[in-house]
Amino acid sequence: MSDIAANGAAPNIHFAAALQDFLRRCPAYQTTSHVDALRAEDYARLDRLGHVYLDYTGGGLYAASQVSAHQEMLLNNVFGNPHSQNPTSLAMTHLVEETRDAVLRFFNASPAEYTVIFTPNASGALKLVGESYPFEADGRYALLYDNHNSVNGIREFARARGAIVDYVPVSLPELRAPTARVLAALEQADRRRHNLFAFPAQSNFSGVQHPLDWIDAAHARGWDVLLDCAAFTPTNRLDLSHVHPDFVPLSFYKIFGYPTGVGALIARYDALAKLHRPWFAGGTITITSVQGDGWHALIPGAAGFEDGTVNYLALPAVEIGLHHIERIGIDAIHTRVIALTSWLLETMTALHHSNGARLVHIYGPENTDARGGTIAFTLVDPTGEPFDFRRVEAAAGARKISLRTGCFCNPGDGEIAHHLSREEMACYFTGKAPSSFYEFYDLLHTATGKTPSTIRVSLGLASNFADAYTFVQFLTEFVDRRADELPWAPEPTLAAIRQRDAA
Repeated sequence: MSDIAANGAAPNIHFAAALQDFLRRCPAYQTTSHVDALRAEDYARLDRLGHVYLDYTGGGLYAASQVSAHQEMLLNNVFGNPHSQNPTSLAMTHLVEETRDAVLRFFNASPAEYTVIFTPNASGALKLVGESYPFEADGRYALLYDNHNSVNGIREFARARGAIVDYVPVSLPELRAPTARVLAALEQADRRRHNLFAFPAQSNFSGVQHPLDWIDAAHARGWDVLLDCAAFTPTNRLDLSHVHPDFVPLSFYKIFGYPTGVGALIARYDALAKLHRPWFAGGTITITSVQGDGWHALIPGAAGFEDGTVNYLALPAVEIGLHHIERIGIDAIHTRVIALTSWLLETMTALHHSNGARLVHIYGPENTDARGGTIAFTLVDPTGEPFDFRRVEAAAGARKISLRTGCFCNPGDGEIAHHLSREEMACYFTGKAPSSFYEFYDLLHTATGKTPSTIRVSLGLASNFADAYTFVQFLTEFVDRRADELPWAPEPTLAAIRQRDAA
């Protein structure tokens, strides 16, 4: 594996020199040495199996101690469905409510202002808001081009009820939305109507961190605010005593890896009171009748929005995961990730072919000002031809480097990054739709000559310098190579395509 042994053996002199140079340039990294000890114990499988994991925005990694603590809890207790008053149900109810309280504490959210609704994931939380928000004629749904598809999807609820959908573009080269443009969109609100503004605290495409003071600006202009924090919270502190969005969707596996299948909507009570479920389910009502043809809702609050039985055996693992992050320190994770990101950005942008052309074209900021540890880029050969993302991913996979390619469920950023126009995109939605992203990619390239070939690496709590160094060594293998020289990657299976599209 280039200059670092795959089995975790001692690195050679080139690595040692690079490490010393990195520590000299990023001295704050050394304050996070306790994370190196943690990696050696709780994440030892990474080095034992020779993996370089660079897909933390796709999913966090779980610690061995998290799994062990959860297993011990399950094996030494008897838990039942919490929707009852028997001893095993009450024991589980207590743990569910403990977890709810732990989430509020972790984000410093006042229980007098916020409540926690458990969902399957961040997308489930977003769907809950979309289907329940009182969109209406002349009301508005405003959002950035830079949003995950689960946020984009809320536009379908808004349009179905006659609301105006207004996208705010991002601009090259850094893929930021100018605050003046955002404020101009917010000024369009009719205060007599319901208006919802949605944006990500951190882009899952470019790593850009958008200004959180937009929240107060939106409130002052008559908007409710949905702050997508799925990509932000794994490596940044979200303090809900300082910023006060109305809706905060989360996926816990993004933060600490385990468990999957559990997310949350942190909601302000005032905003939650505006939501109206379009249906009812088990657990969301006090009583219903078939013959009486009616139903009564639960008292407003979290329980009225948690459909059926929550994933109750997994919920204690959420509290375990939160305690795990607290022991490490979210500020330490942030310091570590920013140091590694800074080195990666500087080193990647310094890679050139012999003719002077840059190897790496980065989409987003090339420094760490108001950005996180997610880097989107394209590799370009000496003639200016982009390397096909499928070939790069296959080459990385052969070296046990896990990165991500495609559009990352963020089409707005991708369209701007690759200079795709409204007309060039609209034609794919007027007839037979492409059956997969790969088919779309090939059709678009044939029609326009453009190659929206995006690669993404992202850093997280268990990342270390060896991961970043090994990845850069991998990139150097593309210096002075032509794009058509790289072996063709096999087409993924249908199951792999579905898994990618769902990520």
